[in-house]
This record gives sequence, C-alpha cells and structure tokens, in this order.
Amino acid sequence: MKGFLHKISTAGLSVVMASTMLLASSMFAAEYTLESAKGSPATLDANDAIWAKAKEVSVPLSETPYKPNNYKGITKTTAVLKSVHDDKNIYIKLQYDDPTMSTNREPWIKQADGTWKKMKDVDETKHENTYYEDKAAFFWNINTKGFEKKGCAIACHMAKDGMNNGISDTSPGRKYTRAAGETIDMWHWKSVRTGLSTGMTDDQYVNSNTDPKVSKDWGRSGDEKLGGGDKANVNADKTAPEFMSKNPDKTKTWILEEDKVPFVDTFKAGDMVPGIVVGKLSGSRGDIETNASWANGKWTLVMKRALVTTHPKSAEQDVQFSDLKKPYFFGVSVFDNSAINHMYHDGSIELLFK
Repeated sequence: MKGFLHKISTAGLSVVMASTMLLASSMFAAEYTLESAKGSPATLDANDAIWAKAKEVSVPLSETPYKPNNYKGITKTTAVLKSVHDDKNIYIKLQYDDPTMSTNREPWIKQADGTWKKMKDVDETKHENTYYEDKAAFFWNINTKGFEKKGCAIACHMAKDGMNNGISDTSPGRKYTRAAGETIDMWHWKSVRTGLSTGMTDDQYVNSNTDPKVSKDWGRSGDEKLGGGDKANVNADKTAPEFMSKNPDKTKTWILEEDKVPFVDTFKAGDMVPGIVVGKLSGSRGDIETNASWANGKWTLVMKRALVTTHPKSAEQDVQFSDLKKPYFFGVSVFDNSAINHMYHDGSIELLFK
C-alpha cells in the first residue's frame, strides 16, 4: 500500500511539474508570431508575387525610450511584417506609416555671408532629432537569457540622474547584454547611410561591454567588415565640406565614396552639400541586402540575408537560422528622423519557418 501511494504521489508530482513548466512556457510566449513561407522572390521588389503567399502580422510600436525636448516626429506606428525563405536565404518585408521621408542628415548649407554651416539641432542629451534620417532595426536573439520574455528591452539600460551602470553618461540609454558571452544580432537599416544609398542594412550586434574606452557605443558594435561604411564630410578645421560629388544631385543627401571629389566652392547662398560620405559595406557587416522605398506616407523595406553565415565570428555576431524546425525570437523598432529615439514594442516576436 505504501509503495502504491508513493507511486501515486510521484505521478502526481510529475503532473504538477509538467503543468508548471507548461504554464511558465505559455507565460513567456511571444505575443506575436511571424510565419516564414517557403518560396523565393525573383527580386527584392516589394511587389513581387511571392509576398501574396506570406501571412501578415501587425505589431503596434507605441513605446519610446525617452522624450527629447525638440522631437517633432511621430510617437507611434505599426510594423507590418511578412517573411519568406528558400534553401539559402531568408527575406523579411517591413512596412510602416511615417508621414515624412527624412533623409536630410546633417547637411552643409552655404550662408549669405559666404560661410558654410553644418545643420544641427541637438536635444538635451546632445542627440539629433531634426537634421537626421529615418531608420529601422531588428534585434535577433542569439543566446541572451530573458529575451523571449522582454524582447529588445533586455539589452536597453536607461540612465538615471546622469549615471548608467555606475558610469557618468549624457546619453539617455545604452545597449548591452547582462552577462558576458550573451549577444544579440542587430540589423540596423539607415535610410541615408545604408538604405537608399547602397541598398544595404548595417549588420551589427550587441554584447555585454559597458566600458566606453573599449567602445564608445558600449555594447553595440558593427560586425567585422572588409570595406565600406560612412564618414562625416567635414574638412580639417571643421568649417566646410571636405568633398562634393562629381555628379551633383539635389535629391541625394549623401555622397558615394566612388563619386567624391575634393570640395571646390562654386556654390551660391542656400545651396546644400551632403554631410556624409558612404561606401557599400562588405564582409560580415555587409550580409544584408535591402530594397527600400517611401511613398504616400509609408516606408517599405525588403531585406535578404543568408540563413546561415560563415564569417569567422558569425557564431557570436549573427543569428543562425540553421534549424528550421525551431522558433527564433526578435524585436523591431523604427526611428522617425532621430539618432536614438525610436518606437518599439514590449516583449518579443516569434519567427516560425513553414
């Protein structure tokens, strides 16, 4: 009898433990699920017929990390997501409403007295919200504990009374993971520096670094690159541009590396020269091809990346979609003409391959 009761007790305990684990799992489940359908787009055109096969998921973005004193952008929008994949690549389509196309990133404007002025209007934290660019970002969990529950917020650490992690800091917040060895893959699309100019998204990652001497951006770093990137277009004494484009175009607010020539001032008052020189990223940092367009108050992005990357540091810098039977968790945010202020969602989004 005693053995029988022991068996019942043990069985009951197993049921309770299983139920508890199931409950805990459901408590931490992502609120949104994006299903990636099998198929390949012929191009990165957002109107490719393949997108009709993909299910759409809408994620409200209504949270912001802080309220800049000079911010005039939107404070909420909705990320509309779709995904497809083939045997080699994953494709992500993102659409969201933004009434303004912001690409005028810190340009130079010639003044009436003949001098040049680099346009800036920073907020109380010394970050730009006026002369900047629209951006979007995806955070993909690699091995960071708690990401499934908290999403991007797991690596977002806000300053309090001018201090962050015991260090004096003017930035309203910093990105870093909580434990050594934990990393997050960050796909950072920048309309001027990577998107419209070179058809790319900047492939970055977040680790646990909190030493500004190691990295001025603390835990956020770019993947290893072989070439490309962006550089401020400013001369040695910071009074005028260093370069101009050999093919001037008033609609472009950037200068391509291959088009830059030394600056010669033949301009008239009110003329603009871009404040940034950009080159197409290569190496691990250039993994993500992107087609982007803005029309009728809406941004549309289509991203393409290999399911599995094979760079020397891919394991720590890139999410690896190596097992299409398991879920992957991510978060998404968008920036309206702002350096760091952005709109995001609580929790994470689950990606499932179908």
